[in-house]
Amino acid sequence: MEHLTILSVNISEEKGTIKHPVDSIYLTNLGVEHDAHSGPWNRQVSLLGTESIRKFEKETGRKVTPGEFAENITTEGSDRWKMHPLDRFSCGETELEVTQIGKECHGTSCAIFKEVGNCVMPKEGIFCRVIRPGVIRPGDVLEYHPKVFSVRIITLSDRASRGEYDDKSGPRIDELLEEFFILHSSFFTFHYSLIPDDPDQLKALLTQAKQKNTDLVFTTGGTGIGPKDFTPEVDRKSVV
Repeated sequence: MEHLTILSVNISEEKGTIKHPVDSIYLTNLGVEHDAHSGPWNRQVSLLGTESIRKFEKETGRKVTPGEFAENITTEGSDRWKMHPLDRFSCGETELEVTQIGKECHGTSCAIFKEVGNCVMPKEGIFCRVIRPGVIRPGDVLEYHPKVFSVRIITLSDRASRGEYDDKSGPRIDELLEEFFILHSSFFTFHYSLIPDDPDQLKALLTQAKQKNTDLVFTTGGTGIGPKDFTPEVDRKSVV
């Protein structure tokens, strides 16, 4: 498990201004208490690594203090390129979920951009929402938990389930998804089922997937106009 050391925690009372370091921040369900960026939206808490700050300093020749990029949490040890939306950070009871990497640059409304004409937050800032509230202080450690996508693939076929021929559609879905997740450096687990054209078996598997909070379910087969082609109807009723 990877760890990020918190070097500074920062707040600002107005948007478009730099944040100033404080002794601690309290994260509520709306974000950082007393911070201008808190609210019922997806970018409640912002993080920026010193790796990005040092690179900016080298390119511009300007020294940067924590909070100048309007980040709530200044960290060390982060590798932004490994992080994706839905990944999580935890610190004691506090938990954050990554919602966005980078953002649209606000240009002249950004304090540091107005000064030097550049900013790293639009490309390298990490934005999160609060999952579980709590207090965070400098010196604390954030534990990084990459999202592991759980995928269930269900093929319906009387003849394939009897071994009369090989199922090709289910394995092909598996292959394409694996290529996708590897391309995007995401973690995943697959569960594959081959069942007859039986609505009760399909409903049972979909119910199980729902109970286990499966992220993605793919069904293939039983989608024509024959008397046993019921897959779309069972799918639709099972997700309600």
